[in-house]
Amino acid sequence: MIAELVCVGTELLLGNIVNTNAAYLAEKCAGLGLSMYYQSVVGDNEERMTKVIRQAMERSDVVILCGGLGPTQDDLTKEVAAKVMGKKLVEDAHTRKCIQEYMDHYLSSHPGLRLTENNWKQAMVPEDALILDNANETAPGLIMEENGKIMILLPGPPNELRPMFEEQVSPYLREKQPEIIYSRMVKICGVGESMVEDAIRDLIDSQSNPTIATYAKTGEVHLRVTARAGDVADAKKLIKPVVKELKLRFGEKIYTTEEKKTLEECVVELLKDRKLELTTVESCTGGALTARIVNVPGTSDVLKQGLITYSNKAKRKFTLVKKSTLKDEGAVSARTAKEMAQGAISSTGCDISVSVTGLAGPDGGTKEKPVGLVYIGCSCKDKTEVREFHFNGNRSKIREQAVVQGLILLRDCILKNYY
Repeated sequence: MIAELVCVGTELLLGNIVNTNAAYLAEKCAGLGLSMYYQSVVGDNEERMTKVIRQAMERSDVVILCGGLGPTQDDLTKEVAAKVMGKKLVEDAHTRKCIQEYMDHYLSSHPGLRLTENNWKQAMVPEDALILDNANETAPGLIMEENGKIMILLPGPPNELRPMFEEQVSPYLREKQPEIIYSRMVKICGVGESMVEDAIRDLIDSQSNPTIATYAKTGEVHLRVTARAGDVADAKKLIKPVVKELKLRFGEKIYTTEEKKTLEECVVELLKDRKLELTTVESCTGGALTARIVNVPGTSDVLKQGLITYSNKAKRKFTLVKKSTLKDEGAVSARTAKEMAQGAISSTGCDISVSVTGLAGPDGGTKEKPVGLVYIGCSCKDKTEVREFHFNGNRSKIREQAVVQGLILLRDCILKNYY
């Protein structure tokens, strides 16, 4: 079935509220096997809402409306939806009772407030609609069916919408949709998106079920392998040979096939598995690389020390960078990155170190050393590797790219030197 999402609220169009409902509902619908081709946002205007909802009903099997179910005059979703579906609004005794009970409890702890007549607007529902109870507030959700089409109305606040969808809408849609969609993520680092796509061009050209989609991230490429099947077990069987083929093609460049696992989590796992202690030495990233690593629970088992050697004086004092190196080659140089990494091991006694030095801008660049030039070093087992990068973007973006490449180099050195 084809699903379509219509989010209602002028505040969404003005950017006053971030539309997290759209991402949540799109993901949930995909998991239920629904294909979502369109999403719309419309303001609190009856004429425009009617036009958008009618169009959605013409081209989709399931239309999900979220927002605009409150008690105020500009909450129009239910009224417009009922008109589009040709339904009259009638008072529902169960909903009225739920509103009364909720408001009695609420008013008991909020003296001075009172129940107003417009609260009963929420007890008016389209005739023959399936009512979805709201355990967290007063606006019920609704499901209407007409001529093989399904319209679902959900409250806008995420703390109301999400439990309602999980507990009531999802089981309803699962009965209507015989197929499910299941995905497996393959995360790759150290290879550009164009190179990844070129390496799997034959798989993409011949795909039907499962399918492969590429997503570029900073320093990474994620491949989502998606299959349609009657159940999860059958979908996994379809996906398994594709993931196996991707592992053959990309090898150790794949750092995980788990949806939620991050690059830094995988790096910390490698350090723990090999019982290594790490010291980080940062200049232009100012501790951002260390912060990414520290985000991972249990990092204290492997992170010996984090150094921010922003000035030349700090580089000399804490990582033993030679004065002649700074004078002859400068703080932003391969030699400095190498000596920073080596000095970190000498001064802290760690097993492996990673260093970052560069020009994040916006000022300070020259023709020979432009903004975006970054050197990243990694030292272990008396070996040191330094990589040179030329990043684009503003200061924040350059630093972000340097952090990711620092994690990638660290991972590569662990895999290369500690089997």
